[in-house]
Amino acid sequence: MRVLVIGAGTMGSGIAQCFAGIGPTYLYDVNNEVTIKAKVAIEKILERQVSRERMTVADKDLILNNLNLLEDLRELPGQVDLVIEAVAERAEIKKKLFQELKELNLGQPIWASNTSSLSITELAAHSPDPTAFIGMHFFNPAPVMKLVELIKGERTSDETLAQCQKIVEALGKTSVQVEEAPGFVVNRLLIPMINEAVAVLAEGVATPEDIDTAMKLGANHPMGPLALADFIGLDIVLDILNVLHDETLDPKYRPHLLLKKMVRAGKLGRKSNEGFYQYS
Repeated sequence: MRVLVIGAGTMGSGIAQCFAGIGPTYLYDVNNEVTIKAKVAIEKILERQVSRERMTVADKDLILNNLNLLEDLRELPGQVDLVIEAVAERAEIKKKLFQELKELNLGQPIWASNTSSLSITELAAHSPDPTAFIGMHFFNPAPVMKLVELIKGERTSDETLAQCQKIVEALGKTSVQVEEAPGFVVNRLLIPMINEAVAVLAEGVATPEDIDTAMKLGANHPMGPLALADFIGLDIVLDILNVLHDETLDPKYRPHLLLKKMVRAGKLGRKSNEGFYQYS
């Protein structure tokens, strides 16, 4: 199958790497420098996997040969079977993108969004075909994490869902079917926990290190909630909380003031080298 991935940030590049393992994949970002950096990063990841004997040289070469960078979407050679966007988690940006895609001759692909919280029905209304639109929510890092949430919108066809289930299986991953709801399943449970961890920190109950150690050893979590927030990006955590709160009006989803302050200060976690922890 031929896949177009739009957005070459952390999630987009990871998703592109996954699909390049099973067929021709095209990666595009409005900022071409980001696309080039994504290809370099993927090459380094694959070389590290080979050096650790977790991947063969042949598999690495297959992925790199299947991965094609685009400077302009109009350069796409022919039609594709799947278009998946992984651009910024802002509804207006995603809607505008799908409106623009209507002007391109991409055939009759499945249209997918990697949104972590936004309404699939709302996004689908701006796509070329709402019946072929679905949420395909990968988790970071996409090549490693085995789960993909498949979210049906109001008009998503059963055929589209069935096709995506087969696609996820071909990637060697597991899908769960989710009916449309704010935050879907994982983030509906995970993000409020992170928000509560921020509250525990703000109240001086424990240090970031002790909060994370408590959850790792006391709840058997592989990563503590504050370290995980830094990994996700505090701006992303805040975006998801805002969606949950705006959609439900439930005060339990109200973002903690400390989280807001940190995002305003540019303390976004690993990507800014500073969040609840310092990174070099």
